[in-house]
Amino acid sequence: MVKHVAVLMGGLSVEREVSLNTGAFYAKWAREAGYEVTEVDVGRDIAQVLSEVRPDVALNGLHGKGGEDGLIQGLLETLAIPYTHSGVLASALAMNKHHAKIAFKTAGVPVTDHKIAHRTEIARSHVMQPPYVVKPVAEGSSFGVFIVKSETTHPPQEILRPDWNGDEYLMVERYIPGRELTCAVMGDVALGVIEIVTDLHFYNYEAKYATGGSRHILPAEISSNIYEKVQKMALKAHEALGCRGVTRADFRYNDQVGPEGELVCLEVNTQPGMTGTSLVPELAQHAGHSFEELVRWIVEDASCNR
Repeated sequence: MVKHVAVLMGGLSVEREVSLNTGAFYAKWAREAGYEVTEVDVGRDIAQVLSEVRPDVALNGLHGKGGEDGLIQGLLETLAIPYTHSGVLASALAMNKHHAKIAFKTAGVPVTDHKIAHRTEIARSHVMQPPYVVKPVAEGSSFGVFIVKSETTHPPQEILRPDWNGDEYLMVERYIPGRELTCAVMGDVALGVIEIVTDLHFYNYEAKYATGGSRHILPAEISSNIYEKVQKMALKAHEALGCRGVTRADFRYNDQVGPEGELVCLEVNTQPGMTGTSLVPELAQHAGHSFEELVRWIVEDASCNR
């Protein structure tokens, strides 16, 4: 019997457009894999829609709040619809960078120093010696991220704008110069390591999703020791949060300090992007998995009680 897969996409978060692209990728390759597919643009009536669609599996292609913070996962548990990626607790933990860092540190995954403060306090004066990064505690795709350089005389004032629609409390994190590395985990296996190179200010939304916004070096041109350490730490971070399915861990690596350099884990993405410029499909292909095989693996891994 052919499985009926509902691809959840779109949603209500600031990452809606990215999610629509991820959903289109999933829908295309799920059909190629032989599944019956219904594309669902998630709105506030999602419980009613899923009750009418009655899928065998919910393939979660949502990003951001409501999609990867435990909210949709809790609904799918309530509706008893098997779903992909991480469960309620792991999703909520990973989405909150402050709590994720606590879990990482406990598990021996290196992280950088950070503080949580109200945006008015952050804008008033430096709450940390520059250079540092200001970012939302619970957003993805580099929305609302500001890098404050050493020579910057004052914090970012954009966070005080009347039209600010981000969180009231933000994370201020010590800036790690150097290289941007990422590693995906598929089940209990760490895939390859990519170095991301961009000519833009940093690996922001444009660098992530615009064609030509960044270059991906796979395998990353780093020492074998650091390559293996990134893989080991990606798997450790995945396990520390209790993740399932496919995740992607992002790292900064400063090779200019000490004999081994400084490697820190920034975050684990429980719902990695699946677009034409995304990293996980590239990493899966490097490991010998076609797009169709990747999506089939994700669908067959679906369950409740994740």
